[in-house]
Amino acid sequence: MREIFNLNTKWAFTKDANEIPQTMPEKWYWVTLPHSWNEIDGQDGGTDYYRGTCYYAKEVKKIDLPENAKYYLEIRGANSSADVYVNGKKLAHHDGGYSTWRVDMTEELKEDNLIVIAVDNSANDIVYPQNADFTFYGGLYRDINIIAVPESHFDLEYYGGPGIKVTPEINGNDANVEVEVYLTNAKDSQTLGFTVKDQEGNVIATGGQKASETKANFTISNVHLWHGRKDPYLYSVEVVLKDGDTEMDAVCTRFGCRTFEIDPDKGFILNGESYPLRGVSRHQDRWGYGNALLPEHHEEDMDLICEVGATTIRLAHYQHDQYFYDLCDERGMVIWAEIPYISTHMPTGRENTISQMKELIVQNYNHPSIVVWGLSNEITMTGSSTDDLRENHNILNDLAHEMDPTRLTTMAVVTMCDIDDPYVQIPDTVSYNHYFGWYGGDTSMNGPWFDNFHKTYPNIPIGCSEYGCEALNWHTSDPKQGDYTEEYQAYYHEELIKQLFTRPYIWATHVWNMFDFGADARNEGGENGQNHKGLVTFDRKYKKDSFYAYKAWLSDEPFVHICGKRYVDRVEETTKVTVYSNQPEVELFVNGESLGKQSSPEHFFYFDVPNAGESVLKAVAGECADESFIRKVDTFNEAYRLVEKGAVLNWFDITEIDGYYSLNDEIGEVIKAPEGMKLFQSLMGGMEGPISMAMDDPENLSKLMQMMGSFTVLRMLNTMGAMSDGLTKEQLLGLNAQLNQIKKVD
Repeated sequence: MREIFNLNTKWAFTKDANEIPQTMPEKWYWVTLPHSWNEIDGQDGGTDYYRGTCYYAKEVKKIDLPENAKYYLEIRGANSSADVYVNGKKLAHHDGGYSTWRVDMTEELKEDNLIVIAVDNSANDIVYPQNADFTFYGGLYRDINIIAVPESHFDLEYYGGPGIKVTPEINGNDANVEVEVYLTNAKDSQTLGFTVKDQEGNVIATGGQKASETKANFTISNVHLWHGRKDPYLYSVEVVLKDGDTEMDAVCTRFGCRTFEIDPDKGFILNGESYPLRGVSRHQDRWGYGNALLPEHHEEDMDLICEVGATTIRLAHYQHDQYFYDLCDERGMVIWAEIPYISTHMPTGRENTISQMKELIVQNYNHPSIVVWGLSNEITMTGSSTDDLRENHNILNDLAHEMDPTRLTTMAVVTMCDIDDPYVQIPDTVSYNHYFGWYGGDTSMNGPWFDNFHKTYPNIPIGCSEYGCEALNWHTSDPKQGDYTEEYQAYYHEELIKQLFTRPYIWATHVWNMFDFGADARNEGGENGQNHKGLVTFDRKYKKDSFYAYKAWLSDEPFVHICGKRYVDRVEETTKVTVYSNQPEVELFVNGESLGKQSSPEHFFYFDVPNAGESVLKAVAGECADESFIRKVDTFNEAYRLVEKGAVLNWFDITEIDGYYSLNDEIGEVIKAPEGMKLFQSLMGGMEGPISMAMDDPENLSKLMQMMGSFTVLRMLNTMGAMSDGLTKEQLLGLNAQLNQIKKVD
């Protein structure tokens, strides 16, 4: 029978080897898997994390392994390319850092063995991803096993899959279930035995047949449907390969029975019922670990996602751990699974997109939680689609339908991509990544944009695959776009919730992001190396106020939450206090005195609170209560104000003259004045890429202004500076002096 021998402990590791060792190295240091070599330098900013080839070595004695005929090395995640050597001989190469793959090493095993895995996360033009807003952590960051099996066994080399494929089809009150297995070296004398069990462990169907017949069909009468978070009911099937009475090998998988459709007017429909998909996106990393997560990390992430009330997760931007997909099945999450075909189309990377899509589908086919396969993300970041890009997408779209006719395809499209671009119409459904109200535009633009798409293409289901804004421990009573305060993030999500959740035709919404995540190239917000758009901090220790805005709309668990707990010192005589609750009515007390009760169908409650001395606030909603504390101060607490690390100028350092422009004015206002437009064109025309090209094209310039018009000039320049050398303090002050001479236009 199959036996699995875990190899996670006592690997020797180095960044400094020049060749594959023939004996166990003495000067490498010991690590335990899962492991990433970028768990620190991939999260501290500077775009300088180590990208190259590192080496892992482990001694294995054959006497310690289970006795069997065949031995496969199973690698569940090596980012992003890897070579396997056994006793100095190269056995395999694999491109793609997020999937499982296996290597037959039977012929090379001796009594004493040295396994070496060379893992490479360096830049290239073949393996995705290469250009994206997250850290490409290198390492053996998931489990490594040896799987010992007899000569005849369930296939272990077919795109890293489980060797079993289950396809339920609902027929009235019943489900017809097809089970297909993949075998290696099966013999005519061998047989297959099938056992289907319900979630309680009761046997509901059995069967047996020759091993040459690799498909079997069963009927589950009065089937218990998998119904998302309401009822994530799972069945299981075990298939045993026998030779006479001897059991040779066995595989088992869980599956769920459900129907779904995505209607361009009604949104997502599960088992014939409307089931709005309102949820989050997730990256697979955390502070101090990189992407080398343990089971308890995955469980904590799932607990937090369930607490916020989400019904869906977009697992961005690559294949996630099987353990997490299992959790999605168990908890009833509806899943978007995708490959890392992202940002920049590489004509030399087509083969890799195909192999990663095959692995994604084969390895995850049995998960009832998955409903769509994602083809790409923001792939037209650098411009419009090309013939080669569209051909690549058509190949992936056809491949997904051929390998899995039971699911739909989708993709995430960047805002700047025209809705009439032909590549937008390739998949079955489409979603857009919009940041109106953060990177440009304002929050009010989101809903109307979707209305326009829905009107223009009424037969294409449209969703919102990314939206969000960054927040750290900065605070203000006057939140503004781009200030990185927790208060602006809360305001932003209040507005987006009201616009997106009230449009039933939007088939899915996914907040970017559930958790802050590592992005070593980022240099903003005062804490470099991270994207801070999460509803929860990178270490999972703090739920930002916006977390509770979603909980108020999505969760049935009664609660009340006072916002601004980290914003204690306040200068104003009367301060605004926001309360979130999913209860119909909230009463707020200040030092025991009631300010009255409020009701709100939007779950957001706003109180004007007298601010004198020290005040204890208590919000009561039904049986729920929450407390916070504020204090009156005479001057603003500068600890609440962002001062950019590495920035040469902050907004409060800038000279402003009444009636004239400055770096603190929005671009959209500056260009209303002819002199302002001329100065802006002169400034931007010298920059490379899409921005400079837009200067000569009125249509492109209009789109650019729509996106960036609400940026202040300083924020735009600081954002550009994070991607280049930027301007010096003297240059910025000189530009401000020029703006100080241009009269504002009413």
